[in-house]
Amino acid sequence: MNLFFVLIGAAFINNYVLTQFLGMCPFFGVSKKTESALGMGLSVLFVMTIASILTHLFYQFILLPLNITYLQTMAFILIIASVVQFVEVFMKKTFRALYSMLGIYLPMITTNCAIFGVTLINIKDKYTLVEAIVNSVGAGAGFLLAMVLLAAIREKYDNHPDVPLIFRGFPLALFSAGLMSIAFLGFQGMVLGR
Repeated sequence: MNLFFVLIGAAFINNYVLTQFLGMCPFFGVSKKTESALGMGLSVLFVMTIASILTHLFYQFILLPLNITYLQTMAFILIIASVVQFVEVFMKKTFRALYSMLGIYLPMITTNCAIFGVTLINIKDKYTLVEAIVNSVGAGAGFLLAMVLLAAIREKYDNHPDVPLIFRGFPLALFSAGLMSIAFLGFQGMVLGR
């Protein structure tokens, strides 16, 4: 399988937020400001990549040989939670302003279904370790792109005087996300010669 297609497919064609609708809680919750959206997107990208590596190795070298693959859900959630705890402690010590901006959404990465979905899809699609890493980086980059785009739109229009008061805030965010989803569906015809 061509790694370029895996990367582009995860970032654009099968964007986990805009075409598969995974990870919507932080997508809407942290996309009010570009800085916080960028921080959350980078955190998800990092956690998604590290968690995919660890879950892939755990599945291949522990769950599969011991024939206990039915424990993958529990094991993957524990691995993701451990990685998130590491990121949270690191950010609290290093990037205090970003840590306080992300607030409750940082620990919620543990239950971010986009991260869990990527780890499961890597196993379901029988990706090698390299393909799983590339898929995770692409998915994280797609998540980051969607977060920053929505934050930029929300910053521009949330307090614009021409936007009716009833549409400001979450209704405009839903509408913008819907239009972004439609735009990302256009990428599905991008790779025809695959």
